[in-house]
Amino acid sequence: MPRELRTLLTDELLERVHARAAGHDRDNTFPHEDLADLAAAGYLQAFVPERLGGAGLTLEEVSREQVRLAAAAPATALAVNMHLVVTGLAALLVGRGDDSVEFVLRDAAAGEVFAFGNSEAGNDLVMFGSRTRAERQPDGGYRFTGTKIFTSLSPVWTRLATFGLDEDDPDGPRLVHAVVGRAGVTTKDDWDTLGMRATQSATTVLDGAYAAPEHVYRRLPPGPSADPFIFALFAVFEVLLGAVYTGIGRRAVELAVASARRQTSFKNDGRAYAQDPDIRWRIADAGLLQDGAELQVFALARDVDERADHGARWFAQLVGLKVRATESARQVVELALRASGGGSYFTGNELGRLYRDVLAGIFHPSDDESAHATVAASLLGPPD
Repeated sequence: MPRELRTLLTDELLERVHARAAGHDRDNTFPHEDLADLAAAGYLQAFVPERLGGAGLTLEEVSREQVRLAAAAPATALAVNMHLVVTGLAALLVGRGDDSVEFVLRDAAAGEVFAFGNSEAGNDLVMFGSRTRAERQPDGGYRFTGTKIFTSLSPVWTRLATFGLDEDDPDGPRLVHAVVGRAGVTTKDDWDTLGMRATQSATTVLDGAYAAPEHVYRRLPPGPSADPFIFALFAVFEVLLGAVYTGIGRRAVELAVASARRQTSFKNDGRAYAQDPDIRWRIADAGLLQDGAELQVFALARDVDERADHGARWFAQLVGLKVRATESARQVVELALRASGGGSYFTGNELGRLYRDVLAGIFHPSDDESAHATVAASLLGPPD
């Protein structure tokens, strides 16, 4: 028998979150009420094992929840996604016998909020290099100095998963991955963007931010790595990111269907646009894309949970999912806009907001260039 999928988010919670989304977008404010509702529902402990007091959800279960949350409020879903990425990769590693990050799950169980502070301006190596300096301390901890961008949850995080380069390690340069607190960290007030405004993903300046020895969980050579941490990071990040943008597409289809049923055609004797063959074709196109996006997100999440054997193609599958999910969502929203007419172009229209939000998918890693390079290498081997 198929297993029953567990859920934490009620329809009533999602309705409250949805009702607040437009105001936070308009005012460029962080959704504190949303986070409080999600915390009360136990959602910030979704990945925390039951033995530590959490819900112990699988990656597939959380990805399905993120689709629902993103359909209600994309920016809220993307913001909490970063906490879920950190706790999700910790859960995946701990579940496979790696206890180096169990402290993340214990802290999350105690109510800490994790942010993901890895992105840097001008760093196209992404996770395989860093402009941030990591300096080893006499006690074995590290201090980090540098600037991170796109740090979602900026107003509320209490723990920051970050990394930097230690050029003085006796074994050669090492990328040091660790968790720091707020001390030695400054958050800039610079988040004023086209979309995903409520994420409040401000620039974060690390000025000697300290990670205790027990909060340093990886020291890896620069460049690609076969370390299980890298797989866990890519798997959870790309799947949950794909889920958020797939949720945007789901809501766009709902809005297009409602518009087609509500609007009537003067040309066609007052019949609903839902009977217009051109409108039906556009909405069907959106539905075809959306169905495929949801199936692939949930299937790959299940493969991660069940340790499916994709061999050397695992990373190609993961980065490919991100590109397909974000591009499909963008196309779905555009089709919904075309089917719904000029009213969606007005400020404050939900479809217009979804269009602005969905464009952010272009900028998340893995970008098109690195994804194509990864897929090409998996099929053709490395270039000469």
